[in-house]
Amino acid sequence: MLSFRSLSLALAASLAIAPAAFAQDASSDAASKRFAVVGGYAHMKPKSDAFENTPGKNGFDGGGMPTLSGTWYATDNFAVELWGAADKSEQRVRSNGANVGTIKQQPVAVSGQYHFGQPGQAIRPYVGLGYYESNVSDEKIGGQHVGMTTPKGAIATAGADFNINERWFTRADARYMKGDSDLKAGGAKIGEAKLDPWVVGVGIGARF
Repeated sequence: MLSFRSLSLALAASLAIAPAAFAQDASSDAASKRFAVVGGYAHMKPKSDAFENTPGKNGFDGGGMPTLSGTWYATDNFAVELWGAADKSEQRVRSNGANVGTIKQQPVAVSGQYHFGQPGQAIRPYVGLGYYESNVSDEKIGGQHVGMTTPKGAIATAGADFNINERWFTRADARYMKGDSDLKAGGAKIGEAKLDPWVVGVGIGARF
């Protein structure tokens, strides 16, 4: 499983080679394509101090997951994206540096996006804002099952597409999700986790 550091190095490398690899602009045919799909890999990192009002530092390690997205371009600049994890991200629960359990998350989100510049340019940054929910499962904390409610809320995205030609491109992005989850045991609330994860990913996409 890729670490957050290795994924960050991969992002930096892709940005470093972009001017050479994508020096030739994609053709104007890119402007006629209104749909895009992207497959990739991302690292999801919730807060390391997610459990408030508890002694010490208690939170989560990050975990990797494959991702898929589909985007419809209403215009050359405005788009709507459906994005999600194709599999679950397993994350360790930590208490004062010790591993005390695991959870699995699988987020899905819908966002409105604004893509800067024109479809055929070599590097095209974009931003997005939307809504997400994350399915939490297989919760084991302190050797026992502790239920967690579905975190949901706003998601903000910033990224860039690096055009190979009018159809193919690579992508690097970062997403911030704002959401809490109630912890329950025996049906009763016993605490709250402020997950607020960052998701950093890379992928390859095609336009249609």
